[in-house]
Amino acid sequence: MNQTLPLSPTGEIWQRQAERVVQQHWPRGALYVVATPIGNLGDIGLRAWHALAHADVIAAEDTRATRTLCEAWGIGTPLIAAHRHNEATAAEAICARLEAGERVALVSDAGAPAVSDPGARVVRAVRERGLPVIPIPGPSAVITALMGSGVTTDENPAFAFAGFAPPKSTARVRWLKQWSSLPAPVVFFESPHRLRATVGDLRDVCGPARRLTIARELTKRFEEIATVALGEAVAWLDGDGHREQGEFVLILHAAPVLSAATDDEDALATSGTWNRDALLDALLSRLSVRDAARVAADITGLSRDALYRQALSRKAAGEADAEEQN
Repeated sequence: MNQTLPLSPTGEIWQRQAERVVQQHWPRGALYVVATPIGNLGDIGLRAWHALAHADVIAAEDTRATRTLCEAWGIGTPLIAAHRHNEATAAEAICARLEAGERVALVSDAGAPAVSDPGARVVRAVRERGLPVIPIPGPSAVITALMGSGVTTDENPAFAFAGFAPPKSTARVRWLKQWSSLPAPVVFFESPHRLRATVGDLRDVCGPARRLTIARELTKRFEEIATVALGEAVAWLDGDGHREQGEFVLILHAAPVLSAATDDEDALATSGTWNRDALLDALLSRLSVRDAARVAADITGLSRDALYRQALSRKAAGEADAEEQN
């Protein structure tokens, strides 16, 4: 697509917005937690650029990766290491810098620091000292994958983020059973060399009909986002030799629920114990029977009347147990 831009990035509009960012409040002695591009270096924001360019030092998960970003954007700020293996000592050094009035920018290799990446320990240490923490939002692999999948809705925007799946199969299966029982899409990361094994475990745990979105190389040239049934996922991987390469975000779609119009008690029993027992018990600990049934119906799509009867039964059982213990 050949199209002339009305203004180049160094033109009048860009310059005017950059000047506005510079004039904003940038306190000294503050930790700036900066989200950086997850692949496409063009995704850096003006506030992120300014925070990195005008910090006294950048604390980076990998100084080599961050140096590439800095060189691309003409940022000459000194770099120090703050990664998973030195985070405790790095946190102390960063706090000392902040107490001396310096601005410190904290970054991970890509995306948001402290979100399934190093940085949370530094943020906690800084906050415990009563020093300011200023998050600079930006690219996120989790949100990018959700945006490209269409798996959530306005009516039910809920999702869960589970981080990286365990590397060993036994632990991974146990982990997948836990997360796959949630009544919401589950987003997690996986490495290329474990992708096929994880897809196989997902199929075994959830069944071949459950839907999975595979998002790879997000924001990069070979970005690909595909939604397939778990029974077809291996065939999809086999369809292109490149599909097991790159960085992956997986979204396990929520288990399908029965129509809200059904009033069949047997349907409740076959919908899984997580929504019949655990969900109702959790809601009943905070809500009335009527409200618990209403919320459970909204989450699961099951009949409110049937859930109301089930909630009454769960509440009575709980009260009986409490009397026996007394």
